Amino acid sequence: MPDTIAAVATGAQVAAIGILRLSGPKSHEIVNTLFRPTSGKQMLDYEDRKLVYGGLYDADGALLDLCMCTVSHAPGTYTGEDTAELQCHGSPILLQTALAECFRLGARQARAGEFTKRAFLNGRMDLSAAEAVADLIDAESAESAKNAAGQLSGAITRKTEAVYELLTDISAHYHAVLDYPDEDIEDFRLESYKADLRRAEQSLDTLLGSFERGRLMTAGIPAAIVGRPNAGKSSLLNALLGYERAIVTDVPGTTRDTIEEKLRLGSLLLRLTDTAGIRDTADTVERLGVERSRLAMERAALVIDVLDGSAALSDEDLALLREAEKRPRTVLVVSKSDLGTVVKLPETCLPVVVLSARTGEGLGELEKVIRSLFPMPAVPAGEILTNARQAEAVSRALESLRAALSAMEEGRTPDIVLTESETAMAALGELSGRSVREDVTDRIFRRFCVGK
Repeated sequence: MPDTIAAVATGAQVAAIGILRLSGPKSHEIVNTLFRPTSGKQMLDYEDRKLVYGGLYDADGALLDLCMCTVSHAPGTYTGEDTAELQCHGSPILLQTALAECFRLGARQARAGEFTKRAFLNGRMDLSAAEAVADLIDAESAESAKNAAGQLSGAITRKTEAVYELLTDISAHYHAVLDYPDEDIEDFRLESYKADLRRAEQSLDTLLGSFERGRLMTAGIPAAIVGRPNAGKSSLLNALLGYERAIVTDVPGTTRDTIEEKLRLGSLLLRLTDTAGIRDTADTVERLGVERSRLAMERAALVIDVLDGSAALSDEDLALLREAEKRPRTVLVVSKSDLGTVVKLPETCLPVVVLSARTGEGLGELEKVIRSLFPMPAVPAGEILTNARQAEAVSRALESLRAALSAMEEGRTPDIVLTESETAMAALGELSGRSVREDVTDRIFRRFCVGK
């Protein structure tokens, strides 16, 4: 029988409400001892999930709080075990005192993610849905939250389960014919499964193709603001953020290191990096800053190349522009339009936005252009892969599925096709948690907060 765990689920900060959660066989017994409903009944006399008002007491019978309590019975709970919650006033001292009373009565401190891990182990959710819980908690954009909610409802599982079931049917048919040759079983013909396998391949390929968007959606799009000194990079950063994050002066080379801040543009989350002005310099410190600027530019998924529109184009501007054109996604910004635009742009394939960080003119157009460079894929919410573990499992499944199709087209024996199909099934099993190793699940749940 598993032990009983308890944790404060609302963090250590002062808040209006603090929640203490318990899960395990002694959960109901513990809250029945600590909590007394004002009705005079015992907590276990109430129906499942009923929120009850009463007093919370310590071992000496001293009142700790007037709060709410609810109990839920296995198996229809979040963890699949008996659970209970105390909804108290949000004093950290009060919550820690109540938690200590739970420990005194036989509970132990829950480890990070242990409630959700128990939900997974007890079959209340698969592994991809469990990972979505952490993604939903950590979501920093509406798009990320919607996708996590879709995964929590089983979108990834539904997408891959059809492929898994197809491969299971193929394997079962093959082995049935092989093991029971005298039975009236339809002959096993690989060709009859070819069209289904092609559709399965397309489904997994689409799913895997969503990973880049999912990674950028959850971690944020690394965006580097580059340009020569005094081009208006820091002013642009401040204007986009809406406050003075970077120091702005008329002296070229004020920014000597990279400055990173997060910015939400509609459904997009940008990790904006303001870089040191890129130029040849003898100054040791500035040269280090320039090197970091170039590194930020190489790593960025989006480059914002800033030109001073109030001055003539320099050789440094032109060299940086040609370098920026090689990046997958670059926007050319002509800044300082409030001072008059005199720069003559060379021919370029890049989208160009003329703006003034001082007046805000053109900032809306810049946001529009950036959003157009990262269009939302036409897939339902929840069907975007968001972490490397998921993507790696789908990639291996897709590789084996393609190998099975190749073996089929080459006329190789059915056992070769079946071997690849079963390898694909094993990879998909890791995605849902059917066949995942214990060390992998431990690593996954360590990213959760305590109390979840």
